[in-house]
Amino acid sequence: MDFMSTVKGSLLENFYPEGWDMKKIDECCEKGVEREAFWNREFTPVACKSINDFDTYMGHEIALQIKQTRDEGRKLAIILPVGPMGMYRWAAYFLNEWKVNCDHVTTFNMDEWADADGNTLSNDNPASFEYSMKEAFFSKLDMTVPESQRNFATKTNLPTYPSKIAALKADGAKLVLVYGIGRMCHIAFWEPHFAADFSSVEEWKKAPYRIGALLHPLTIEQNAITSFKSRTTLVPCRANTIGPALFLQADYAIGGADGALGRGMGWQGMSFLTTLHYGPDMHITSTFIPTLPGRLFYLEELAGPLTAECN
Repeated sequence: MDFMSTVKGSLLENFYPEGWDMKKIDECCEKGVEREAFWNREFTPVACKSINDFDTYMGHEIALQIKQTRDEGRKLAIILPVGPMGMYRWAAYFLNEWKVNCDHVTTFNMDEWADADGNTLSNDNPASFEYSMKEAFFSKLDMTVPESQRNFATKTNLPTYPSKIAALKADGAKLVLVYGIGRMCHIAFWEPHFAADFSSVEEWKKAPYRIGALLHPLTIEQNAITSFKSRTTLVPCRANTIGPALFLQADYAIGGADGALGRGMGWQGMSFLTTLHYGPDMHITSTFIPTLPGRLFYLEELAGPLTAECN
C-alpha cells in the first residue's frame, strides 16, 4: 500500500502538477547518485558529510568563480538565491582572505516575495531577499559588489534582467547560476505547474521571468519550515522570479541540496534524486540542471536510501 495505490479519490489526486509521473519519481529515489547518459559531461554531484562541510565547499566554489574571473580580467554575471544561505559567509571569508575586489561582478537575485501585482517587500524588511543578501553577503565583503551592480527581482527591475545579462555576455562576461532545489523541484520560484501554460518545451525555454507568480502549496510549506519557523501565515503566496530563458543559459552552475532536518528526517531527498535521474522535462523544472556544467553539493543522507522510518 503506497501513494500510487491509494491516491485515486483522495484529496491529493489533482494536487501535484500535471505531467508528474509518480511511479518514475519513485524509481528515481532508488538510484543514488549514479551517472546518467543525459548529464552534461562537466556536471558533478559532490557529497558533503555535514552541513558545515556543505556551507564551506559551496562558499568556496562561489568565491572561486569570482576570483577566477577577476584573475582573467573578465566580468562575471552571477544569479544568486536566498537559500541555501550558509555558503555566503564562507564565500565572503575566502574573497576577503584572497583580497579579491568584486567590482567586476554584477549580481542578479533570482526571485523575491511579491503580491499579485508584483509589488515586493521593502528592502529594510528582514523577510525580503534584498535585505537577506545585504546582511549575509554584500556587507561581509571588504571590497564588495558595487550597489549599482546589484539587481533584485522587483516588478520594475526584473524585466530588465534579460537585456542586462545579454549585454554583459556580449561584453565577454561569464554567467554563473547559483541555486537550490525546491521541494517541488523548482529552480528560483519557477514552479512545475507553470509548464501547463506552454505548448512545447521550446516555448517554455524562452520564458525569461514571471511577475506575481502563483507558488505551489508545498513551496509555501517548505518556506514555512525553512525560513519562518513553521509559521505558514507569514509566507507570501506569490513571488517574482526568473525563468528558464535566463537560468538555462548559464555557463556554469553551482547548486546546493541541504534539506535534512535531523533525526533522519528531511524534505529534499526525493527532489534531489528526481533532479538527477528523471531526465529533462518542463513539468519538473530542476530536471534540466544536470544538463548544465557545474557542481551540485549535497548532504550524503539525501542520496538515500529513502525508506520509511520511525523517528
